[in-house]
Amino acid sequence: MSMILDGASVAARIKEKLGPRIQKLIAGNVTPCLATILVGADSSSETYVRMKGNACRKLGMESRRIHLDESTTTEQLVDEIRKLNDDATVHGILLQHPVPHHIDERAAFEAISIDKDVDGVTTLGFAQTAFGFGLYPSCTPAAIMTILDAYNLPIEGKHAVVIGRSPILGKPVSLMLLNRNATVTICHSKTERLDEIVKSADIVVAAVGKPKFVQGDWIKPGAVVMDAGYNKGNVGDVDYDACLLNAGAITPVPAGVGPVTIAMLLKHTVDAAERMCSK
Repeated sequence: MSMILDGASVAARIKEKLGPRIQKLIAGNVTPCLATILVGADSSSETYVRMKGNACRKLGMESRRIHLDESTTTEQLVDEIRKLNDDATVHGILLQHPVPHHIDERAAFEAISIDKDVDGVTTLGFAQTAFGFGLYPSCTPAAIMTILDAYNLPIEGKHAVVIGRSPILGKPVSLMLLNRNATVTICHSKTERLDEIVKSADIVVAAVGKPKFVQGDWIKPGAVVMDAGYNKGNVGDVDYDACLLNAGAITPVPAGVGPVTIAMLLKHTVDAAERMCSK
């Protein structure tokens, strides 16, 4: 029978440990602050920003929301980010993506100070993660690793297959698994015989952005399935019911990787606040 990897309970434990750290900072007249930037009026992005803000407030953190008009230029967005970089009361900066097509998203990401890149979106942050000393790895990859560790699931020596190669999910989680001595295969939309490759995996990370893409008969009996997808209808990137039959452990959607991703964002912001106070 498959073990259900309950991300909600993992996230709750992370937040519980953050509580005393936040109170200690507040006692020293420092309130950990996450600034979120939303450009335009995408309804899904607005929902995600609201969820992150609510999560901050529940822990006593400050959530500062910057909502910019759809017509905002790359230069104007970068200027807003630089203002937040210079604001000593802001400890983490999150640019909600995607941004409108006319904006150079990479240029905006690169404007974020490495000390406040709590979502792990800069190339410097990515490089530090690749070398194994990144302070704030991308939050979803960090969540995946945290869940594996929370359930004491072995990584070293295992064959991990990552489906997806985005710079904030597929690529960083591949490197994080590699740094933990897994043998990693990265797959994508051009990969041939994908099902055969997945069948060889001890750990499957689904981050392809397609609902129920990974089929049950792709999963080797006993494999660990980490579903990092979230699609309309509250479904992930794996066919959960079908994969459940073979998987040794699997994350549900919702209440799997998602809650831990937000918890890692909060943790990184608190980490950043503590580091700024120690300087």
